[in-house]
Amino acid sequence: MNFQYFDSPLGKLRLVSNDGQIVQLEFAGQHSTTTGERERSDAVLTKCQHQLDQYFSGKRKAFDLPIAAQGTAFQRLVWRALQRIPYGETRSYADIARNIMKPTAMRAVGAANGRNPVPVIVPCHRVIGSNGSLTGFAGGINAKKTLLQLEGVL
Repeated sequence: MNFQYFDSPLGKLRLVSNDGQIVQLEFAGQHSTTTGERERSDAVLTKCQHQLDQYFSGKRKAFDLPIAAQGTAFQRLVWRALQRIPYGETRSYADIARNIMKPTAMRAVGAANGRNPVPVIVPCHRVIGSNGSLTGFAGGINAKKTLLQLEGVL
């Protein structure tokens, strides 16, 4: 596994790849290194950094990266639903639960959302409370607010 750091408007992000796929994006304060990881760039990390630059400068609305997010079948189902939320729009946990045909699974959707290993790229920041409130986010509420402002939601 390879990793590199990326300076973003949200602080220093740590991008991690494995076998040509993005497996993790960590916010400052969450950076961890496991055995076998090396700080070195590779083609997919370079592509990821380029697309993040474009996103933060307002020139990219969707990511085109190979992602290998590790999680349960339910988590992966939720993460796929998150990827279908258009740029500049939000959905509630209830909306996502209905979208995946599990209308009573709002709490489970929230838990899966919180375990998203590649936030920003898989846009969990676009999920808000049913009442419109900004709810938890791995990078913190201010980071979520920054992303939603960038996308013109707030």
